[in-house]
Amino acid sequence: MVAKISFFVESPRGSRELSVSYERAGSGEPLLLLHGIGHHRQAWDPVIGILAAEREVIAVDLPGFGVSPALPDGVRYDLAAVGGALATLCQALDIERPHVAGNSLGGLLALELGREKLVRSVTALSPAGFWTEGERLFAFGTLRAMRLGAQSLSLPMIEWLARSAAGRAALTSTIYAKPGRRSPEAVVAETLALRGATGFHETLLAGRDVLFTDDIPDVPVTIAWGTRDRLLFRRQGVRAKQAIPGARLVRLPGCGHVPMNDDPALVARVLLDGSR
Repeated sequence: MVAKISFFVESPRGSRELSVSYERAGSGEPLLLLHGIGHHRQAWDPVIGILAAEREVIAVDLPGFGVSPALPDGVRYDLAAVGGALATLCQALDIERPHVAGNSLGGLLALELGREKLVRSVTALSPAGFWTEGERLFAFGTLRAMRLGAQSLSLPMIEWLARSAAGRAALTSTIYAKPGRRSPEAVVAETLALRGATGFHETLLAGRDVLFTDDIPDVPVTIAWGTRDRLLFRRQGVRAKQAIPGARLVRLPGCGHVPMNDDPALVARVLLDGSR
């Protein structure tokens, strides 16, 4: 069931209201799901049904993405501000220290919540923040090109491309190893989400200086990387393991940057194992 919740966050102009859209399903210990830049909560659709059999799953549209409005004026899209907003969201939803799983930007935010000891466990799928400067420039350039491509296409053209496996590959092969498995409707929706993401530019701006170098003791951490990730290369997982020595590092064979669609059963198992 999709819903919206509003709460207050601090801004340079004082306390301001922020609304976040989310989907909640299942029962059990709570598991918060965070998507990547330019995406939306539906990125998790392939695994929500599996996860909901054992967890209360809360998939959110991050501020400025999906159908969640942007952060209030003057609030930066940095780890402290967005992480703080997510902590307040959990309070508003009456969720105390959930498990958290994130992909890409969402993985970085999940690690930030773990660093602040706000969650029970962290599972990060191809998290941002473990790049060299050259790798960061490559990733950001690729993301900008994807967004420009989405903005240049009309809705009828996007819908036409999404009808064929080749067209879906043209639109999404950067993030999926198996783009033909994504449904036409899902590809149209996520292309429009990328095109309309109000937080896209500000997130990239805030990410220019991001490097995650802190250990996360006392919180179980799983880091998983697709072997066919074309955006954040899997060698970054080795750096993540070096920064967080106690983390469990998992390979996702045959998976791309957004692995939930490439192998839902494997990703769901990794998430459930990470939250046990």
